[in-house]
Amino acid sequence: MEKNNFVDQIRIFCRSGHGGAGSKHFARTKFNPMAGPDGGNGGRGAHILLKGNRNLWTLLHLRYFKNILAENGEGGSKNNCSGRDGKDIIIEVPLGTVVRDEVTGMTEAEILEDGQEVIWIKGGRGGLGNANFATPTNQAPEYAQPGEEGIEAWKVLELKVLADVGLVGFPNAGKSTLLSVITAAKPKIANYAFTTINPQLGIVEYRDGKSFCIADLPGIIEGAAEGKGLGHRFLRHIERNSVLLFMIPADCNDHKKEFEILVHELEKYNPELLHKQFVIAVSKSEMLDEELIKAIEKELPTNVPHIFISSFTQKGLVGLKDLLWKTLN
Repeated sequence: MEKNNFVDQIRIFCRSGHGGAGSKHFARTKFNPMAGPDGGNGGRGAHILLKGNRNLWTLLHLRYFKNILAENGEGGSKNNCSGRDGKDIIIEVPLGTVVRDEVTGMTEAEILEDGQEVIWIKGGRGGLGNANFATPTNQAPEYAQPGEEGIEAWKVLELKVLADVGLVGFPNAGKSTLLSVITAAKPKIANYAFTTINPQLGIVEYRDGKSFCIADLPGIIEGAAEGKGLGHRFLRHIERNSVLLFMIPADCNDHKKEFEILVHELEKYNPELLHKQFVIAVSKSEMLDEELIKAIEKELPTNVPHIFISSFTQKGLVGLKDLLWKTLN
């Protein structure tokens, strides 16, 4: 189910509508057989638009629409009648969607708000009819403009999950378990690496009706910035999170080294990620006594706030919510 339902990247062929041709018609009436040019303008080709929809969380609905072909504009006609514009195509996408041209790699649009509409690929302009070219010295122009061609290209849509807090850590650090305890989300939990292969979102209920969104992201491994493990597919989701919660299990061999590896992978992928707010949660700490807690605290960086938690016994989870809310605000 998880594999089939979450699609965060899609490649589609798009073509906006061609503009309709202008008409080169001359009026003929019973009493005036030389009434002059009356060719109308061609209609505009259809645009392809993007619209944000907060109820969508995946690009799955676009998987079976590999070709998006917009309608052409109608040609102009006699009596100065303009052709009908092509009917625009509106593609609804989840918030956090980024659109790029496959050839140039340039970002063309970014959807961040519900209801936000962007003209993604413009349709061709309609041609002018011969009535527009009549002058006192050229009263019977026998030409009109053709419609402008639409734009066609392969495009790539990428979804970067929008969440206030992103869970970062090695596989089996306890991220999914924490998400299942502090939210109503039901991520897959098992005792093997890469149990989570797609981002999972949950809403954390805070005091006085307040809440914030947290994302369980696939586990990082050393070399992820070069594409190892889930690599770039995972790392791009981190770019949207305001706060990064580093999950370091209490039973790991070297807490300081594990944190440094995680930070190093983020820096190699995008140095701007280091400007985000960091919080460290030492998970699976239900068996730690005060002496072990103090020993682990000495390994942790002094400039990053930390807390010891246990999803199993729910130790420190209230304090974690307080710490994350304070950091977010």
